[in-house]
Amino acid sequence: MEISALIQVVDDEGQLLARAAEEAGTEAKVPTCPGWQVRDLLRHTGMVHRWAAAFITERRTAYQLGGEVPDLEGDALVGWFRQGHAALVETLNGAPPDVECWAFLPAPSPLAFWARRQAHETTVHRMDAESARGGTSFSPIRTAFAVDGIEELLFGFHARSRSQVRSDVPRVLRVRATDAPGEGSWTVRLSEGPPVTERGSTAPADCEVSGPAARLYPALWNRLPFPEVSGDRSLAALWREKSAIVMS
Repeated sequence: MEISALIQVVDDEGQLLARAAEEAGTEAKVPTCPGWQVRDLLRHTGMVHRWAAAFITERRTAYQLGGEVPDLEGDALVGWFRQGHAALVETLNGAPPDVECWAFLPAPSPLAFWARRQAHETTVHRMDAESARGGTSFSPIRTAFAVDGIEELLFGFHARSRSQVRSDVPRVLRVRATDAPGEGSWTVRLSEGPPVTERGSTAPADCEVSGPAARLYPALWNRLPFPEVSGDRSLAALWREKSAIVMS
């Protein structure tokens, strides 16, 4: 996806997140993040937005921890979130295309990395905020963006050595977006090492998880159940149990 389109997603999704948080209230529980309340969600995402923006504005070339989270509640906390979100959007829009700074997943450029990462970070947590309002419906996600998010997860996060999605014996998990023919199929080879993902149906699968891309995307982030599971369901359960992303 183009950087400008990803920045627009960051902008739109952050506004949806703030609105859902206001409607739910900062004390509401977040069903998609057990143990969290909306206040935790706002503090986490607001800190991440400021953390990401600092790498660009300060041209940080090495990893640094995120900043402190505020001891705010209610409208003041939502306002703090909105301020950091607006600053991130402004930073991304104003950064030169060749800006040099630290990034932690492969990308055409650091700016492309941060625009993509914050687009998906904000979208996933927007779904969390919407879940806190009650009900099971989320704001829509475009198919192309959902496919991009699946690819970031499979080729980015779960290609790293810290991925815990592993199997004592070689297994194959297929991920298939039913509404993205030609680009929405992935073969995930599981072993004692990190998963290895290939585009397409490159090997027979022991298990397949499938459905529309906009449903598969949150399911792979463990925000919704898998729409469809066929074959050895223990591999889908393994993903559920072991695929949580740990940044440090």
